[in-house]
Amino acid sequence: MTENLVLASGSEIRASLLKGAAIPFEIEKARIDEAALKAALLAEGAPPRDLADKLAEMKALKVSARRPGALVLGCDQVLNLGGEVLSKPETPEEAVEQLTRLSGRTHQLLSAAVVCLDGEPVWRHVGVVRLDMAKCSEPYLRDYVERNWTSIRHAVGGYKLEEEGVRLFVRIMGDYFTVLGLPLVELINWLVLRGDLDR
Repeated sequence: MTENLVLASGSEIRASLLKGAAIPFEIEKARIDEAALKAALLAEGAPPRDLADKLAEMKALKVSARRPGALVLGCDQVLNLGGEVLSKPETPEEAVEQLTRLSGRTHQLLSAAVVCLDGEPVWRHVGVVRLDMAKCSEPYLRDYVERNWTSIRHAVGGYKLEEEGVRLFVRIMGDYFTVLGLPLVELINWLVLRGDLDR
């Protein structure tokens, strides 16, 4: 890498994806009031795609202001259920409620990535995946949440596709890395075009 890549996130899965792809990076978590920003954007009527993109940009800009000369990667993921945005469940009961609403329906995961350099966005991408969830019984969903709460409590929708959550689905249309919260292939392609990565 000709520039330092800084991940403006404390997400373990995003860090593991970058590490697995042999992309050198540092971590500096962006300290923003994400809930307040999300509430303000939703109050303004921002569609889910713009919401994910703007939150990713704000995270990247926050860290970029402190890291001159570094490529700062901000990310965010939102779940779109028929135009309604679902957030990370705060309690097991809320996770069961969200999963019950998703059961038997199609929803979208939108994973936004924005790279800033010297306080300016220089690249952005929003990956979209459509997921068809199976019709699941309430007892199964309650047992699923009870077994997996420690892991899924930080996941939008209350599931992790890379774990037992994959059993909840009948069809997934889109990129696996986007489901995990980072459009990794698109990021790699851009870094290669810039000359920051070899291929």
